[in-house]
Amino acid sequence: MKFILTGFMATGKTTVARHLARRLQWRLIECDAEISARAGKPIHQIFRESGEAHFRELERSLIAEITADRRLCPQCGRPRPAIIATGGGALVDPQNYAALRGCGLIICLTASPDVIARRVTGSVKVRPMLSHRGAPIKQRIGELMESRREAYARASLTVDTSDRTVDQVVDAILDATAKGYPTIAHPTEGI
Repeated sequence: MKFILTGFMATGKTTVARHLARRLQWRLIECDAEISARAGKPIHQIFRESGEAHFRELERSLIAEITADRRLCPQCGRPRPAIIATGGGALVDPQNYAALRGCGLIICLTASPDVIARRVTGSVKVRPMLSHRGAPIKQRIGELMESRREAYARASLTVDTSDRTVDQVVDAILDATAKGYPTIAHPTEGI
């Protein structure tokens, strides 16, 4: 089983994924960090130098690789579990959605536009989708959220992080999935 965390920027995907992986003792795959490591440069530099289309190609390739991993856990014999944190726009791509849906439970983290605007204050320069077209931050957040609303609605579980601590979000995910998805401890491994 894999838990795939998706959602808009600044909803806590990476932080929640780290805490969730630690709690379950599952391996963690952070897509943006992996893309950045493989490219040898930060995401905002990939966008600036090569454009969004190139970044989306890298993202699609990585997601295809992750979801094609059919190795089994040596402890339980089932597919190796993982927590996967995607970038905010990954689920918009139908190919990514189909691959991710086929390998695990898609969990969308949300937050109100005001909370997101507050959380991204000071990091707009490294968030290429916000600096696009010079629109005011709150307007751009609203536009992007609306354009991705349908993609995010396809998630099996949605958790609002606006007024929750990281531990409360992790608890909400585990509570919601407890009946259908056992939380078995597994050794952590890289990709």
